Amino acid sequence: MVRYGTMTTNNLERMPIPRDKNDDYTHEAAALRRAFVEERAGCRLEHVSQYSFSPGLLPGNIENFTGIAQVPLGVAGPLRILGEHARGDFYIPMATTEGTLVASYNRGMRVLTECGGVKATVVKHSMQRSPVFERQDALEARSLSEWIDAHLQQVREAAESTTSAGKLVEVRPYIVGRLLYLRFNYTTGDAAGQNMVGKATLAACQWIAANHPDRPNFILSGNIDTDKKHSQMNTIETRGKRVVAEATVSKEVLQRIMGVDTAALFHMRQISQAGAFMAGSSNNGAHSANGLTALFIATGQDVANVAESQAAIVYAQLLANGDYYWSITIPSLIVATYGGGTGLATQRECLNLLGCYGAGQANKLAEICAATVLAGEISLSSAIVRGDWVSSHDRLGRNRP
Repeated sequence: MVRYGTMTTNNLERMPIPRDKNDDYTHEAAALRRAFVEERAGCRLEHVSQYSFSPGLLPGNIENFTGIAQVPLGVAGPLRILGEHARGDFYIPMATTEGTLVASYNRGMRVLTECGGVKATVVKHSMQRSPVFERQDALEARSLSEWIDAHLQQVREAAESTTSAGKLVEVRPYIVGRLLYLRFNYTTGDAAGQNMVGKATLAACQWIAANHPDRPNFILSGNIDTDKKHSQMNTIETRGKRVVAEATVSKEVLQRIMGVDTAALFHMRQISQAGAFMAGSSNNGAHSANGLTALFIATGQDVANVAESQAAIVYAQLLANGDYYWSITIPSLIVATYGGGTGLATQRECLNLLGCYGAGQANKLAEICAATVLAGEISLSSAIVRGDWVSSHDRLGRNRP
C-alpha cells in the first residue's frame, strides 16, 4: 500500500477517488470515499462522517462529497440596526475557531445598541467581468471602444439574454497599448453574481466578435475585475455592494462598558490612520475580516470573497460634546441570500435567524454585515487603548491540547 508522503518514482499507480456515475451524492458514495482515503492516509474520519442532511442537496456546491468539516457557531447580540433594509435588534451567527472573537463582537454590539443603534446604508451595487480585445494598435483599440459604445444597447441585450436577474449598467474601457480592457458592470439581484456576469459577458463579447466588421478576438477576463483579490480600483469603483455603517458613540457609554475615553480613542485613530497609510493597507480600520469571515461561514457565502470584502475605510470625528462619530465604509462587500451555499441546511438556518433567506434580502444582509464590522472595530480598538487586548486572548483565546 502506498501512503501519502511515501511515493516512489517508479511503478507509481494513480488511484482515482471513487465516484458513482449514476448518483454520486448519496450516503453510500460518501462512505465509500471515506473508506478509500482512510485506508490510504492511515487515519479515521469519525467526525467528518456525522452530518444531518441529505447529500442529495449538494450538486452544484461540491464534488467528491466525503463528509462535513464542522466549525463552531456562536451568537452575538443583540445588535440594534437602523438601516434602510435591516431594522430591529439582531442576534448575529458567527462561525469561528478563534477564541474571544464572539465575545469581542458581542461587547461592541452592546455599546452600539446602548447608544441607540447603527445606521446602515447600501449606496451602490456593481459586479464585474473584464474581457480584453487585442487590436493591431492603440488607435484600433480606441475605435473598437467607440463602436461598442455606439452599439451598447445590442451588447446589453446579448448579455441580459442569459440571465433573469442580471442587468448590464455600463461598460467602461481602459486601453493599454493595443489592448482594450473592458469592465462590464452589472447589478445581480440577490445573488453574488460572479458566475452570472461571466456567462452574460461571454454572450456580449461573442456578439461583438460576430458583428464588428473586423471580427476581433477576445479573452473573457483580463483581471481588472480582480475577482477574489483586493484592488484599489474596487475600493474606488465598488465590487459587490458598497455599504456604510455609522453610529454616534456616547462618551458615557464607552467609558462605562469599555473603560475608554473617546478622546483617547480618537488619538489612537490618528496614529492608526498614519500607520495604515505607511503600510499601504487596503483597510485603515482594525479587523473587518474577522467578523465578515465568521458571518460568511455561518450564512453560506463564498468565503474566498473575504479577499475583496475585507477592504474598508474608517472615518471618525470627535464631537464637541465628547461623543464620537464612527463610520466604516465597505466598498467591495460580496454577499448573497440566494444561490450558492445559502440554501444548505445550517447556512439556511443562520440566514433565517437574521430574516435574510431568499429573494429581496441581499441588501438587508449587507447592512447587517457592515453593522457587525463596526461593532468589532469598537471593541478591538477599545481593547488596544485600554491595554487588555493581549490579556483577553491569553485568558479566553487559548485552546491547547
